[in-house]
Amino acid sequence: MAVFSTEKRVVISADAGTLAAAVARRFLDRLVRRGAAGKTSHVALTGGHIGTDVLRAAGADPRREDVDWTRVHFWWGDERFVPRDDEERNERAARQALLDHIAVPPENVHAMASTEDGLDLDAAAQAYADELARFGTDEQAWPTFWVCFLGVGPDGHIASLFPDRAEIQVTDRSVVAVRDSPKPPADRITLTRPVINSSRCVWMVLSGVDKAAALGLALAGASYDSVPAAGAKGQKRTMLFVDEAAAQHVPPELIDPEF
Repeated sequence: MAVFSTEKRVVISADAGTLAAAVARRFLDRLVRRGAAGKTSHVALTGGHIGTDVLRAAGADPRREDVDWTRVHFWWGDERFVPRDDEERNERAARQALLDHIAVPPENVHAMASTEDGLDLDAAAQAYADELARFGTDEQAWPTFWVCFLGVGPDGHIASLFPDRAEIQVTDRSVVAVRDSPKPPADRITLTRPVINSSRCVWMVLSGVDKAAALGLALAGASYDSVPAAGAKGQKRTMLFVDEAAAQHVPPELIDPEF
């Protein structure tokens, strides 16, 4: 019998649209409260269809006007090393969905380098590590993310940390280059596991029946090497926001009806 982790909690929405709107509203409500309390929020964004849908829902929610965006810094968990206006680029999708529609200072948006910035892949990864270090703490060479958003692939990958690859094992760097990615485009940049797991909260967002198996394995405590999503954990809270299609293998005791 599988042993399920009680550290992860699951919130289920009826469908993908309802899921995106619900996560966006929770995100905005908490940013409003944090801003009112004078707190700065570092946020790591994810790409992918449902991750972008969450940002689009936030951009369409009137609650966005109540957020003090000067206190919010946006980062990315990973990026495709392509031209800046390439449709594959996570930054481009995030700007179109949310960032271009809010009053966030340009210096608060920390994008990874593109192929047009005169850097090779390794130098681009190091440049992002250097940018993270500018906001680091005494304990770590990166900011503590208030929330790190993560999508989860059908294979269980998070950011650009794919199953059974060397990048999963890296613990001595904050950012690594990824070559020959099993999912195109081949060249990518990704945060490493220590950075993700130092986040105060990890919010994984999953939609669709093709994510059900990966979600079940992540909840059952599968090997991080084989199912990277299983090893993602926030310091305070780890939430998995899913739609009913992705929730087929979720045990009832892990469902959180109140969060």
